[in-house]
Amino acid sequence: MATYSSNEFRSGLKIMLDGEPCSIIESEFVKPGKGQAFVRTRIRKLISGKLLEKTFKSTDSVEGADVVDMNLIYLYNDGDFWHFMNNDTFEQLAADVKATGESAKWLVEQAECILTLWNGQPISVTPPNFVELQIVDTDPGLKGDTAGTGGKPATLTTGAVVKVPLFVQIGEIIKVDTRSGEYVSRVK
Repeated sequence: MATYSSNEFRSGLKIMLDGEPCSIIESEFVKPGKGQAFVRTRIRKLISGKLLEKTFKSTDSVEGADVVDMNLIYLYNDGDFWHFMNNDTFEQLAADVKATGESAKWLVEQAECILTLWNGQPISVTPPNFVELQIVDTDPGLKGDTAGTGGKPATLTTGAVVKVPLFVQIGEIIKVDTRSGEYVSRVK
Protein backbone atom coordinates (compact mmCIF):
# COMPACT_ATOMS: atom_id res chain seq x y z
CA MET A 1 0.00 0.00 0.00
CA ALA A 2 1.14 3.54 -0.68
CA THR A 3 2.68 5.70 2.02
CA TYR A 4 1.93 9.40 2.33
CA SER A 5 4.24 12.09 3.67
CA SER A 6 2.58 14.48 6.12
CA ASN A 7 3.10 17.20 3.49
CA GLU A 8 0.71 15.29 1.19
CA PHE A 9 -2.18 15.26 3.71
CA ARG A 10 -5.40 16.63 2.20
CA SER A 11 -9.01 16.59 3.29
CA GLY A 12 -10.62 13.25 2.40
CA LEU A 13 -7.35 11.27 2.30
CA LYS A 14 -7.73 7.79 3.83
CA ILE A 15 -4.81 6.63 6.02
CA MET A 16 -4.06 3.84 8.52
CA LEU A 17 -3.57 4.97 12.11
CA ASP A 18 -3.11 2.50 15.00
CA GLY A 19 -4.27 -0.36 12.76
CA GLU A 20 -7.58 1.35 11.91
CA PRO A 21 -8.58 3.14 8.69
CA CYS A 22 -9.09 6.88 9.15
CA SER A 23 -10.15 9.81 7.01
CA ILE A 24 -8.46 13.20 7.27
CA ILE A 25 -11.10 15.88 7.81
CA GLU A 26 -8.76 18.86 7.73
CA SER A 27 -5.04 19.46 7.77
CA GLU A 28 -2.99 22.58 8.39
CA PHE A 29 0.71 22.98 7.63
CA VAL A 30 2.43 25.04 10.35
CA LYS A 31 5.92 26.52 10.04
CA PRO A 32 6.80 28.13 13.35
CA GLY A 33 9.44 30.85 13.48
CA LYS A 34 11.65 28.59 15.53
CA GLY A 35 11.74 24.82 15.33
CA GLN A 36 10.63 22.15 12.90
CA ALA A 37 7.56 22.46 10.67
CA PHE A 38 4.58 20.22 11.46
CA VAL A 39 1.10 19.32 10.21
CA ARG A 40 -1.90 19.66 12.53
CA THR A 41 -4.79 17.36 11.49
CA ARG A 42 -8.34 16.47 12.47
CA ILE A 43 -9.01 12.80 11.77
CA ARG A 44 -12.14 10.61 11.88
CA LYS A 45 -11.68 6.91 12.58
CA LEU A 46 -13.85 5.12 10.02
CA ILE A 47 -14.76 2.09 12.16
CA SER A 48 -15.48 3.71 15.52
CA GLY A 49 -16.43 7.16 14.17
CA LYS A 50 -14.28 8.91 16.79
CA LEU A 51 -12.77 12.31 16.04
CA LEU A 52 -9.23 13.06 17.07
CA GLU A 53 -6.64 15.74 16.58
CA LYS A 54 -3.11 14.63 15.83
CA THR A 55 0.09 16.47 15.03
CA PHE A 56 2.66 15.02 12.61
CA LYS A 57 6.24 16.21 12.05
CA SER A 58 6.92 17.33 8.50
CA THR A 59 9.22 14.31 8.09
CA ASP A 60 6.60 11.73 9.24
CA SER A 61 4.87 9.40 6.81
CA VAL A 62 1.88 7.08 7.23
CA GLU A 63 0.49 4.14 5.31
CA GLY A 64 -2.53 4.69 3.07
CA ALA A 65 -5.70 2.83 4.01
CA ASP A 66 -6.89 0.10 1.67
CA VAL A 67 -10.52 1.23 1.62
CA VAL A 68 -12.86 1.22 -1.36
CA ASP A 69 -15.83 3.53 -1.90
CA MET A 70 -18.58 1.91 -3.98
CA ASN A 71 -21.78 3.46 -5.35
CA LEU A 72 -24.55 1.01 -4.48
CA ILE A 73 -28.35 1.06 -4.53
CA TYR A 74 -30.11 0.69 -1.16
CA LEU A 75 -32.64 -2.17 -1.33
CA TYR A 76 -34.20 -2.87 2.07
CA ASN A 77 -33.71 -3.31 5.83
CA ASP A 78 -34.49 -6.70 7.39
CA GLY A 79 -34.24 -5.48 10.98
CA ASP A 80 -30.57 -6.33 11.57
CA PHE A 81 -28.94 -5.45 8.25
CA TRP A 82 -29.33 -2.86 5.49
CA HIS A 83 -28.98 -4.49 2.06
CA PHE A 84 -27.34 -2.80 -0.93
CA MET A 85 -26.84 -3.90 -4.55
CA ASN A 86 -24.22 -3.11 -7.16
CA ASN A 87 -26.19 -2.20 -10.32
CA ASP A 88 -23.41 -3.42 -12.63
CA THR A 89 -22.76 -6.88 -11.16
CA PHE A 90 -26.03 -7.31 -9.19
CA GLU A 91 -23.88 -8.38 -6.23
CA GLN A 92 -25.55 -7.69 -2.88
CA LEU A 93 -23.85 -6.50 0.32
CA ALA A 94 -25.29 -6.22 3.82
CA ALA A 95 -24.24 -3.50 6.29
CA ASP A 96 -24.92 -3.75 10.01
CA VAL A 97 -26.07 -0.99 12.38
CA LYS A 98 -22.44 -0.13 13.22
CA ALA A 99 -21.72 0.66 9.55
CA THR A 100 -24.94 2.56 8.86
CA GLY A 101 -24.96 4.53 12.12
CA GLU A 102 -26.77 7.87 11.95
CA SER A 103 -27.21 7.63 8.17
CA ALA A 104 -29.85 4.87 8.58
CA LYS A 105 -32.58 7.48 9.06
CA TRP A 106 -31.85 8.93 5.59
CA LEU A 107 -31.83 5.65 3.63
CA VAL A 108 -34.66 5.49 1.09
CA GLU A 109 -35.26 2.42 -1.08
CA GLN A 110 -33.67 2.64 -4.55
CA ALA A 111 -31.44 5.57 -3.49
CA GLU A 112 -27.80 5.50 -4.57
CA CYS A 113 -25.48 5.48 -1.55
CA ILE A 114 -21.72 5.30 -1.07
CA LEU A 115 -20.61 2.22 0.86
CA THR A 116 -17.04 2.25 2.21
CA LEU A 117 -15.44 -1.21 2.37
CA TRP A 118 -12.33 -2.23 4.31
CA ASN A 119 -11.07 -5.81 3.90
CA GLY A 120 -14.31 -6.56 2.02
CA GLN A 121 -16.50 -5.51 4.98
CA PRO A 122 -18.74 -2.41 5.00
CA ILE A 123 -17.52 0.13 7.57
CA SER A 124 -19.59 3.20 6.67
CA VAL A 125 -22.60 4.23 4.60
CA THR A 126 -23.00 7.70 3.10
CA PRO A 127 -26.57 8.50 1.98
CA PRO A 128 -27.32 10.78 -0.99
CA ASN A 129 -26.94 14.51 -0.24
CA PHE A 130 -30.69 15.10 -0.62
CA VAL A 131 -33.63 12.75 -0.01
CA GLU A 132 -37.37 13.18 -0.50
CA LEU A 133 -39.45 11.90 2.42
CA GLN A 134 -43.11 12.09 3.44
CA ILE A 135 -44.20 13.72 6.69
CA VAL A 136 -46.12 11.26 8.90
CA ASP A 137 -46.57 13.44 11.99
CA THR A 138 -46.39 17.16 12.77
CA ASP A 139 -48.38 19.77 14.66
CA PRO A 140 -50.98 21.63 12.60
CA GLY A 141 -49.80 25.12 11.74
CA LEU A 142 -52.17 27.75 13.10
CA LYS A 143 -53.02 30.65 10.83
CA GLY A 144 -51.12 33.78 11.81
CA ASP A 145 -48.77 31.92 14.19
CA THR A 146 -45.50 33.49 13.04
CA ALA A 147 -44.36 35.13 16.26
CA GLY A 148 -41.77 32.44 17.04
CA THR A 149 -38.96 31.10 14.92
CA GLY A 150 -41.38 29.94 12.26
CA GLY A 151 -40.60 26.24 12.57
CA LYS A 152 -42.04 23.06 14.03
CA PRO A 153 -40.76 19.48 14.37
CA ALA A 154 -41.96 16.92 11.83
CA THR A 155 -41.51 13.13 11.88
CA LEU A 156 -40.71 11.56 8.49
CA THR A 157 -41.42 8.05 7.13
CA THR A 158 -37.94 6.85 8.14
CA GLY A 159 -38.38 8.06 11.72
CA ALA A 160 -36.13 11.09 11.34
CA VAL A 161 -37.30 14.34 12.94
CA VAL A 162 -36.58 17.63 11.16
CA LYS A 163 -37.63 21.22 11.76
CA VAL A 164 -40.01 22.41 9.03
CA PRO A 165 -41.84 25.70 8.31
CA LEU A 166 -45.32 26.19 9.81
CA PHE A 167 -47.13 25.83 6.45
CA VAL A 168 -45.98 22.22 5.88
CA GLN A 169 -48.68 19.61 6.67
CA ILE A 170 -48.94 15.85 7.30
CA GLY A 171 -48.76 13.81 4.08
CA GLU A 172 -46.61 16.29 2.16
CA ILE A 173 -43.30 15.20 0.66
CA ILE A 174 -40.30 17.35 1.54
CA LYS A 175 -36.68 17.51 0.41
CA VAL A 176 -34.11 17.17 3.22
CA ASP A 177 -30.34 17.79 3.19
CA THR A 178 -28.87 14.62 4.77
CA ARG A 179 -25.55 16.29 5.62
CA SER A 180 -27.15 18.83 7.97
CA GLY A 181 -30.56 17.21 8.57
CA GLU A 182 -32.33 20.41 7.53
CA TYR A 183 -35.50 21.02 5.53
CA VAL A 184 -34.78 22.30 1.99
CA SER A 185 -38.14 22.57 0.21
CA ARG A 186 -41.49 20.96 -0.54
CA VAL A 187 -41.66 18.55 -3.47
CA LYS A 188 -44.38 19.25 -6.01
